[in-house]
Amino acid sequence: MLPASSPPFLEDAAQPWENLGAGVRRKVLVYGPQLMLVKVEFEAGSIGAEHQHPHQQISYVERGVFEYTIAGQVRTLRPGDSCLVPGNTRHGVRCREAGTLLDAFTPLREDFLA
Repeated sequence: MLPASSPPFLEDAAQPWENLGAGVRRKVLVYGPQLMLVKVEFEAGSIGAEHQHPHQQISYVERGVFEYTIAGQVRTLRPGDSCLVPGNTRHGVRCREAGTLLDAFTPLREDFLA
């Protein structure tokens, strides 16, 4: 059975990375039933293939440069930029310069905890 939420505080160094392959890895940070924060690191040239899920998502560029596609619209995002992905909307990224995205999901992505 999955925990309903993470502990209220999380030290980044204590949280493990999950290697997703092809130059992408992620780390689940804090979460509760209605909200989850995830860090995703990309090597230059790596791709987060277009996909969709029922969760609403906000992505924030912590570092790097990303070509982000949402519902066929493409924008280049740099550190400090962010975007909103409505639930059930096709989206994906291509990393132009190695970097990190902070992704928030509502509700939480149970599939990330399995």
